[in-house]
Amino acid sequence: MIKQVNEKEFNEEIKSKKVLVDFYATWCGPCKMLALVMEKFDKKNIIPIIKLDVDEENEIANKYKVMSIPTLIIFEDNKEIKRTTGFLTLEELERWVNDEEK
Repeated sequence: MIKQVNEKEFNEEIKSKKVLVDFYATWCGPCKMLALVMEKFDKKNIIPIIKLDVDEENEIANKYKVMSIPTLIIFEDNKEIKRTTGFLTLEELERWVNDEEK
């Protein structure tokens, strides 16, 4: 299940495991489209997913230099592993998460 987090929960979630973070805003059209893809992707149980609203948690967005949304970042053990920006199809998202980009 995709979990909406605040700053404290975000810091806890990225601390010790591998997690995919969806940086988004409620007014963002591509973010809404990506949310539908993320729901389908989440059902595959490949990686835990959390969502962070950049308007509500702009300090975290600034800390990780999230300049445009949607931005997806994979964290592992408190470190950024990789990121992508913009809408992805389900197939593109799976390839990106599984390091199968062409």
